[in-house]
Amino acid sequence: MMAAINHLDADLIAERLRTRPASAPADELPGQAAAAPRAAAVLLPLFRLEERWRLLLIRRAEHPRDQHSGQVGFPGGRVESSDTNADATALREAGEEIALPAEQVRILGRLRGLRTVSNFLVQPVVGHIHWPQSLCADPQEVAHIFSIPLDWLCAPQRYRVEVWPAPGHPQARQVIFFDEHEGERLWGVSARITLDLLDALGYPPIGVDPLPGRDWW
Repeated sequence: MMAAINHLDADLIAERLRTRPASAPADELPGQAAAAPRAAAVLLPLFRLEERWRLLLIRRAEHPRDQHSGQVGFPGGRVESSDTNADATALREAGEEIALPAEQVRILGRLRGLRTVSNFLVQPVVGHIHWPQSLCADPQEVAHIFSIPLDWLCAPQRYRVEVWPAPGHPQARQVIFFDEHEGERLWGVSARITLDLLDALGYPPIGVDPLPGRDWW
């Protein structure tokens, strides 16, 4: 039986994003220094394949000095002065990183902002893309382009919450780790954004409960 989330259409997704109660940005590391964060945006590209919604992701290229080197995430980056808003940033970065044409993306809405441990205030932008697409990874930034079905992500017990990097570490925090899917693991900030998306659509997965009274990732 097809999971209920696959019966949503793009218009209903946009409506649920629009009507979701507003919430303040969350912090990856509560209590971190109050320096003004740098603005950034990421694109969450959704597409349909064989009657299932899928979420497009990337694995970043390996760079020794990049704090997020080799991690799974979404196309995106810091806001440039030429960007008119977060939507423009997300579309520009997706064009640069995976050659996704902006005209092939219908913006459906936004999720709450997230302040990362690297002090970026990330604005997630949700878009519907036509499929198939002739995507091409910029090898300097992206090692792999792949997707995960939304019904897989919202199935029970797909993720766990752990203290990471380690208890007692200055940046120790509650971090979400999804199970591996076809050799790739979604975790950290990108996993938190994914859970926010599923919750906004009305299909939060059943997983490990966070610690009482703590924001978690």
